[in-house]
Amino acid sequence: MIKGLNIFFAIFILIARAQAQNYDEAKVPAYTLPDVLKTSDGQLVKNKPDWEKKRRPEVLTLFENNIYGQMPKTFDNLTYKVTNEVKDAMNGKAHLKEVTITVTKGNKSADIHLVLFTPNHVKKPVPAFLLINNRGKENTDPTRATKSEFWPAETVIESGYAVAAFHVSDGAPDNKNTYQDGILRLYPEQLETDNGMKAIGAWAWTASRVLDYFQKDKNIDAKKVFVVGHSRGGKAALWAGVQDQRFAMVFSNCSGNTGAALARRRFGETITRINTSFPHWFTNNYKKYNDNEAALPVDQHMLIALIAPRPVYATNATKDLWADPKGTYLSLINAQPVYALYKKPSGLSPEPPAINTAIINSILGYHNREGIHNLTTFDWQNFIRFANYHYPKKG
Repeated sequence: MIKGLNIFFAIFILIARAQAQNYDEAKVPAYTLPDVLKTSDGQLVKNKPDWEKKRRPEVLTLFENNIYGQMPKTFDNLTYKVTNEVKDAMNGKAHLKEVTITVTKGNKSADIHLVLFTPNHVKKPVPAFLLINNRGKENTDPTRATKSEFWPAETVIESGYAVAAFHVSDGAPDNKNTYQDGILRLYPEQLETDNGMKAIGAWAWTASRVLDYFQKDKNIDAKKVFVVGHSRGGKAALWAGVQDQRFAMVFSNCSGNTGAALARRRFGETITRINTSFPHWFTNNYKKYNDNEAALPVDQHMLIALIAPRPVYATNATKDLWADPKGTYLSLINAQPVYALYKKPSGLSPEPPAINTAIINSILGYHNREGIHNLTTFDWQNFIRFANYHYPKKG
């Protein structure tokens, strides 16, 4: 009888939590966003040097200490081993390489498994899309026996780009009990501090190690690598783009809370909910802001601003209110002042574009497509259009 009651109460609590989520614009609380251009001592930043030398480091540190964690800066060795190679993959259209990237620090090492296709019959080196894969590994099947629109490699190859992916489990298993079994084994000190990175930070860090490899691969233009992520992977993609300015462009798909959407709106997923459901994603310090968004010294428009002057493309889906489409668009809008310092005005309209209409010819891109929380061919086609706009093909 007691066991039955426990199950009943557990279900009751889950239902109550679900009902507590707000999907009504009329119930969005009044809020004031932190001014991305106002320094901690109240000075207004008016030019690029002051942003880069003073305000950007301030904002970056606030995100590190309060949300994503300090990122390790060193390791002892990085080695690369091609474990499988097919020069005529995709019926001769692509060159497949599976690469094991081994990171060593002290007497410990961790492996990152990369799947990489580069297009044949185009001039090398080529730009590359790198997916942080938070879904099953079958979505990035190197044999192409299984094909998924989550990673439509053929479409990307036919567009003249390389396409690559690694699985989040190599950076940190997405589990609150085992997340420390990835690269965090090399950095146990991260687990001992309240501002140490956890899973999201580990995935972003792993993306940078893949970029290290790209700098050694003669077929890849390492100055034109675009990091892509969906949902939690989209959160990590943004953080990777912030931390590693070598990434030329960031694509954040349906990333929602602590991704591209404003936290202060408390629309859909909230800080409390994300910290409760996924306590292994962010710093211990982030839990101080459960039901206390107004106390946060930052919000997500400032995260996007940290990527300036590089292009950022964010997305949403109509049936995915959890990820707060309006809050995502408002983040992009409120990041514009920093891009303006670089004389990079965006093509964003004051209001979000119509459903299935993409803003492409802009430093900040966006679309909200019909459908559910997913990464689809429609999304990828617009990613390619956005890349083509910023890096037009020659000849």
